[in-house]
Amino acid sequence: MTFTVLGLLADFLLPLWWGLASTVPILYVSWWVAYRSDWF
Repeated sequence: MTFTVLGLLADFLLPLWWGLASTVPILYVSWWVAYRSDWF
């Protein structure tokens, strides 16, 4: 869910190539948030 929200924000707020480039850091941050919140 975090990944979806951040990904959509990046796609709408950033130019196309920046939105695509920000997908990997967003994925990492989303994983980290889920890991730290004991979802796993």
